[in-house]
Amino acid sequence: MELERIRKGELVDMKPILEINERDFEAEVLRSGQPVMANFWAPWSQPCRRLADVLEEVGEECNGRAKIVRVNVDDNPHLGMSYGIQFIPTLLCFLNGEVCARIVGTASKEAILSRLKSFVGAVPSIPEPNNQTTKSKT
Repeated sequence: MELERIRKGELVDMKPILEINERDFEAEVLRSGQPVMANFWAPWSQPCRRLADVLEEVGEECNGRAKIVRVNVDDNPHLGMSYGIQFIPTLLCFLNGEVCARIVGTASKEAILSRLKSFVGAVPSIPEPNNQTTKSKT
């Protein structure tokens, strides 16, 4: 039902970031019916902690249009090795189960939204970076 609403472009109230593991990865990322950004991170990493707040904002803006997941590389070492994760944080963007973009290190919300927009051209509802609405004075 939620997937059907997503396909119709309706907002679906979802958790901004989903914590996944090796067992969930195939279903949540590789077989996802929507674009997925996977954050490979570790709790001891200061850059990962800084990026977490940015990804929360990105997840809220993309709610129901793109999925943001996080994978703890300490708890899921095989996933990190499978995708050649050498530095954290690393963001992998998946579309139809394939990696289509990679961001290594921290990034701004605008840079992440721009990258999402670039690989999800078919999903016009991803917000534009720095998109601010202004009220006209009448």
